[in-house]
Amino acid sequence: MFSALRCSQCLKIFRPSASDPAHSMGSPRTCPLCASSKVWTDRPVRATTELRGETQDFIRGLKYRNQRRVVSHLADRLVTSILADPDAQPFDIVTWAPTSMVRHRLRGYDQSELLARAVAERLGLRCRRLLYRDRSAPQTGRNRQERLNGPMFRARPLRRACRVLVIDDVVTTGSTLRAAAHALDIAGASEVCLLAVAATPRDRSTNSRVA
Repeated sequence: MFSALRCSQCLKIFRPSASDPAHSMGSPRTCPLCASSKVWTDRPVRATTELRGETQDFIRGLKYRNQRRVVSHLADRLVTSILADPDAQPFDIVTWAPTSMVRHRLRGYDQSELLARAVAERLGLRCRRLLYRDRSAPQTGRNRQERLNGPMFRARPLRRACRVLVIDDVVTTGSTLRAAAHALDIAGASEVCLLAVAATPRDRSTNSRVA
């Protein structure tokens, strides 16, 4: 009998091995590609600063008070961080980790999209929506363990392998950006770089760094 499972990470359907004990016990499964990937733990996430003081005020204003004028200032910070990285290679395209549909409807915009488009304009690059979020709940207000489980994404297939820069506003555990990167890996990206405006101070235990 043919059996199929949906991967708990990339959501693709795959055929499990009949000899796999995890299958027989009905435990959560991942497809071979996801099982061999280190993206969920080893993928670096960069942030320009910690989520404190003026930066925290700017981001709160953007997310909750429709203060879109701060986008220009925050995009400048992101670009400065990119250009200051001695190991940075040229990107081919810029995209963003989309917020939930609930948040998008409430705000009337996606703050990460605004940042990504501003960054792309400054770098002279294309900005395209490559990622689509599932119907998972917003990350805001969730505890750390819930955040580590993270949302799921699917990515638009890429016509050619390219280096993708993914922009977000805040990184806490890094699970959202790493899930986005993994979807882009499957879509055919040659490399995915993850950059947020700010990291929460408690993010020290994840593979993220302020740069």
